[in-house]
Amino acid sequence: MSNLTDGTFKIANSFVSMEDVYWAEQKLESVIKKTELIESPFFSNECGNRVFIKPENLQVTGAFKIRGAFNKLSKLSDIEKTRGVIAASAGNHAQGVGYAAQMLGVKATLVMPATTPIIKVEATKNYGVDVVLYGDSYDEAYKKARELEAEHNYVFIHPFDDLDVIMGQGTLALEIMKELADVDAILVPIGGGGLISGMAFVIKMLKPTIKIIGVEPDGACCIKESLAQNKVIELGKVDTMADGTAVKKPGDLTFEFIKEFVDEVITVSEFEILEAILLLMEKHKLIVEGAGALSLAGLKKLQSTDKKVVCLVSGGNIDISTISAIINRALVSRGRLFCFTVNLPDKPGELLHVANILSDLKANVIKLDHNQSKVMDRFKQVQLEVTVETNGNHHVEQIVAEFQKNGLDIQKVY
Repeated sequence: MSNLTDGTFKIANSFVSMEDVYWAEQKLESVIKKTELIESPFFSNECGNRVFIKPENLQVTGAFKIRGAFNKLSKLSDIEKTRGVIAASAGNHAQGVGYAAQMLGVKATLVMPATTPIIKVEATKNYGVDVVLYGDSYDEAYKKARELEAEHNYVFIHPFDDLDVIMGQGTLALEIMKELADVDAILVPIGGGGLISGMAFVIKMLKPTIKIIGVEPDGACCIKESLAQNKVIELGKVDTMADGTAVKKPGDLTFEFIKEFVDEVITVSEFEILEAILLLMEKHKLIVEGAGALSLAGLKKLQSTDKKVVCLVSGGNIDISTISAIINRALVSRGRLFCFTVNLPDKPGELLHVANILSDLKANVIKLDHNQSKVMDRFKQVQLEVTVETNGNHHVEQIVAEFQKNGLDIQKVY
């Protein structure tokens, strides 16, 4: 239960207060970057609110996780530090623990899923820590880390279900409040719930009228399901490109924080995540990972208008080799990339006819395959496959209509 009058919150036989967050803020002063808010005219126009981006993808480790990790390690006793620490992570918490361990001179072992993007694995190793790759998900890596903890007497650093970690993440809310005290709502990505727990605690202690809205992927909505059943539940599986939030089961502590302090939890589709990644690249030149884009993806779900809204971009540690594929998928989903086939009479001038239609409609051809070996209709027709850049779904509809007007039926490939 909470006691907001004296600024404390009792949970799991412990008390946390704003003093814990202020202590963390002081410890992090020389460790983290102060990521200043970026106002976004584009996203503001898209959702009818005044939108500000909190770019934690520009943080020293590429994500917010350094805040909670450093706060936790800095509070260990000398005896605990000599034992060494271990953590399980899909990537960002591992880098946070690795960076903090390097700065504080603590031996660290990090267990990461074997499916973790290489960029996160290599970045973690660069902090001089031992990395163990195990399993296909965070939950499998977590179980392995717990085994190693017992075997070697390590100190386990939980990525979200730890009060010191949660209070460290809460420093983000302090920064937002100092820069935009009249903010109306804050959208926060949710995985296991550590980030939103710390931020919601701080916001509700300082200014309870500010709405705190959590955003989860449709394919990994353990918090939304837990809230619906009023108990911590474990999903049978998770399936999302937002690997940083691919958590089957929320923490017991974070669930209590969320029940007490979070106003709403919404979910977004993979399409909406892809779209947000692309738009952040295009409009703000910000590289973000799937989990980092959740808050922007959730903007269209807001019921309010004309409010000041902060979107927390949690991380940008995305594997470079996957960016091209993500961009292409996002372009297709927004109707910006259109591939189709059309059967043409096998006679001169037909290819030019197609080119003229596309040119008149200002569609930029980027790939064309005039496949004469793919003969149709008893050798009277051949198939042409065309990929064009377009201005969106309305432009695609114009192209389809114009081809039909010219007696040509096209088949969408993607």
